Amino acid sequence: MNLTISLILLMTFIFILEYPLNLLDYFSFVPKYAFSQPWTFFTSIFLHANFSHLFYNMLALFFFGLYLERLVDKKTYLSIFFISGLFGNLLFLLTTYDTSIPAVGASGAIYGIIGALAALRPNAIVYVYFTPMPLIVVAFLWAVISFIGIFIPSSIAHAAHLSGLVTGYAIGYILKKRERKRYFGWYRMKKIF
Repeated sequence: MNLTISLILLMTFIFILEYPLNLLDYFSFVPKYAFSQPWTFFTSIFLHANFSHLFYNMLALFFFGLYLERLVDKKTYLSIFFISGLFGNLLFLLTTYDTSIPAVGASGAIYGIIGALAALRPNAIVYVYFTPMPLIVVAFLWAVISFIGIFIPSSIAHAAHLSGLVTGYAIGYILKKRERKRYFGWYRMKKIF
């Protein structure tokens, strides 16, 4: 089974257990307690506020995650997911207007996957409200919306989205440069022989 489907099944299973086991009380990321409960930088990624939150995150993970999984190995995929989720929570910590408000959800990690894809396959076509657009344009628009959202108090962790997207893009950009360097090195070697 691939990683994307495994993550979707795991987060769905955790969501079923969230309320009976009070998982939100113990594993949500609360900025005020971030350094006394450092595990929540990661555990909060697997929690979701409600079914709608879970559904839309898993839908995005399904489409973008499956695509990224065809381009990178499993270790790289998981690194992008977890590092983006971590940096998403870090920027949320630095920008939140109320440090007692908990953050949960895989959005930062999923935005990281989208960012990595935008770097690796910028011209991939994505449909936004039935309108085809290059992924790099969509990622840029989401980055602008997330940046503006940081300054408008709401129940959405826009800072986590922005940080996840930028982190994923940075990792994807590094991967693309390495891939290009390997390709041209191989091509030059082939020409010599």
